[in-house]
Amino acid sequence: MTRAEAISHARVGASKLWAGTVVVHPNAKTGPHHHGELETVIYIVRGRARFRWGDHLEFVDEAGPGDFVYVPPYVPHQELNARKDQPVEAVIVRSGQEPIVVNLDIPSPEDSPQGEQRDPFHSA
Repeated sequence: MTRAEAISHARVGASKLWAGTVVVHPNAKTGPHHHGELETVIYIVRGRARFRWGDHLEFVDEAGPGDFVYVPPYVPHQELNARKDQPVEAVIVRSGQEPIVVNLDIPSPEDSPQGEQRDPFHSA
């Protein structure tokens, strides 16, 4: 995954929002995690994203270009690129400046594309 900051305190003086872009490479996924008290909005620009959420990641849905996804505070979730041949491009807006990521020890129902490994995008 490649993330680029667009709106932050350091860049423009924002105090309550963080916004940026993310590119999720083909067949990539995050590990299960949540973002503490932060609310997150994801707008899909290109590609097909799959989202899993719930205490056991038991819920799943997909989003494509033009779709908005809302991630409430403290909700365990996992983001995945649903395609093996195309990146997902998205805009992300969070309700705070701190990069809160709490990695969770929840088995993913999704098969790992390259065997189980730590999530380098959301590492501690």
